Amino acid sequence: MEYRSMDKLGVKPSLLGFGCMRFPLREGGGIDEAEAEKMLDKAIASGVTYIDTAYPYHNGESEPFVGRVLKKYERSSFYLATKLPVWKVETIEDVKETFQEQLDRLQVDYVDFYLLHALNKERWDKILKLGILEYCEELREQGKIKYLGFSFHDSYEVFEEILTYRNWDFCQIQYNYMDREHQAGEKGYALAERLGVPMVIMEPIKGGSLAVLPEDIAAMYKSANPQASVSSWALRWVGTHPNVKVILSGMSTYDQVLDNLSTFENFQPLDAEEQRLVEQVAGTIKSRVKNGCTGCRYCMPCPFGIDIPKNFAIWNHEAMYGNPTAAKKKYERELSESARADQCRKCGACEKECPQAIAIRQDLVRVAEDFRSM
Repeated sequence: MEYRSMDKLGVKPSLLGFGCMRFPLREGGGIDEAEAEKMLDKAIASGVTYIDTAYPYHNGESEPFVGRVLKKYERSSFYLATKLPVWKVETIEDVKETFQEQLDRLQVDYVDFYLLHALNKERWDKILKLGILEYCEELREQGKIKYLGFSFHDSYEVFEEILTYRNWDFCQIQYNYMDREHQAGEKGYALAERLGVPMVIMEPIKGGSLAVLPEDIAAMYKSANPQASVSSWALRWVGTHPNVKVILSGMSTYDQVLDNLSTFENFQPLDAEEQRLVEQVAGTIKSRVKNGCTGCRYCMPCPFGIDIPKNFAIWNHEAMYGNPTAAKKKYERELSESARADQCRKCGACEKECPQAIAIRQDLVRVAEDFRSM
């Protein structure tokens, strides 16, 4: 197993971290605990030492389940990470109660890596207003948390504001070879590296999109290394960055555990030729977008309630990654009927505002037709 030193903290966790957000589920709902425990046990037996959960994962079931499984292991043999649900708390008393609830759920006396969960500008302002940082420092002085960091979902500018506010122990961002300009992205990675802040990476396989690519694109990887899984290329791309200390994988099957272990047990960074191949794959995926919508939302609000950028985002994602079943589910789950493309009345107000000069009305017709035929 590959281990990487967080020099400023004096710890050396496994490069592969077990993300406890996507455990296998029972047919009737809820975590398939027998299978999930088997997966955790295999990962730990193979050298994984970083276990990441959070208050809301699996509708609140993840922390208690993880606590029960980890109870059989020596506490000093693993690093446990969980997160404060900033959106849930309104007072410092709420923070205190929530943190104690997390300790109780996890059946531990302390948390190694404690994160302020899914920060954006609004949540960051709440943290400063409520004095949550000061309370977390108290927890650290009491030995109830070892290291304080945050996970992030907003623009680079907000990331820079947060990261430079204090001397953080670590930070966690979404980063993969397709999301280099998304959220903190490449600039965020460079800033954290420059400031000496160790990084934990989430979504290295982009929620599974980089594990199952269209056949012709997957063949580009297979021709270079027939034995390597498609997902291993995404994981190795992230791990080639030296300031990445933990790569979280939200594994849902035992086979995914085995595949990830094979990547990290004898971890090899990408060489120059392999990096060129990943760039070629990324370029091929990007070339398949149906239109150039950037999600700027200048076209909004639509007078008829259509979420134009969301329609285009789901449409373009399906075109790039070739998973129509998942795309249609996302289309129907994340867009109300009134917000879908087929509700367009062709008024043209949106096109007057679009800086990309997209033929929005025409493309909404295409969106509706494509999803109707899936």
